[in-house]
Amino acid sequence: MSEGVSSVREVVVDADCGGQRLDNFLSRELGQVPRSLVYRLIRTGQVRINGGRVKPMRKLETGDRVRIPPVRDPRSSDGPPVKVPQARITEMEGRIVHRQDEFIVVDKPAGLASQAGTGLAWGLNDIMTRIDSRAVPVHRLDRETSGLMLFALGAANARELQQCFLSGKVEKRYLALLDGHLDQPRVDVLMPLKKIRDGSGQHRVVPVEDGQPARSSFKRLEQVGKRDFVEVRIETGRTHQIRAHAQYLGTPVAGDERYNPGSPPAGLDRLFLHAGYLRLPWPEDQVFSAPLPVELNQILERLR
Repeated sequence: MSEGVSSVREVVVDADCGGQRLDNFLSRELGQVPRSLVYRLIRTGQVRINGGRVKPMRKLETGDRVRIPPVRDPRSSDGPPVKVPQARITEMEGRIVHRQDEFIVVDKPAGLASQAGTGLAWGLNDIMTRIDSRAVPVHRLDRETSGLMLFALGAANARELQQCFLSGKVEKRYLALLDGHLDQPRVDVLMPLKKIRDGSGQHRVVPVEDGQPARSSFKRLEQVGKRDFVEVRIETGRTHQIRAHAQYLGTPVAGDERYNPGSPPAGLDRLFLHAGYLRLPWPEDQVFSAPLPVELNQILERLR
């Protein structure tokens, strides 16, 4: 295999990508490749879903298996390579929470996007492949969210772990600061969510009955002034799920520039949302945790 060419992958569509068009899904998976290449791969049958040929606008369903062929990375041999700063690679090596043969768990800092995109030459995925070339992201965190992310090592392990997520066997808990107080110590939200593009062109998620099923559970840990410090458990993994559900309750996440029109607490310059707990059932039952970042702890102390 020549340099700049990846191997064939089979990606299991998670619940968050269900309903997405195949061409858009591939653009995200393949990164900075020309859109024309995406369509050529589909048209020539190199991309298949559940073993069959499909059209670019085919809507994906949760559990679909998408065959993604080897492609030449235009940023490698045919152009300037992606240059990830060594300092960021070293930083993320120091943020590895756990590593074993099947996967790596890392504590992602806020502000680091998972993948390259508009205005971004590289992301966490690029960093992780520098640390281990087999690293495959199994789930996602918003750029603004800090906390635990899971990377499988190799396609076979990725399939096993993705299946754990699809079957609801993975437990994820987040810590958040809400503007306002919950109506009761624990509030369960079962409200479908749908992606839209608002008037400014930004992607948002809104609660609507014809959206994708989404369930979150908010538990108050502490009242700090006019706000609630909460633990959130999610049974589904929709885009911006916690942020959209918190806004739906009338208690948006502090520091959320997209879903919270109010002013953040003094000194808070990021989203107050942290993925602090991850329980995996495979290859054996294990629990991983990441403490609340220093800057968020400082905000809590000021509010107290």
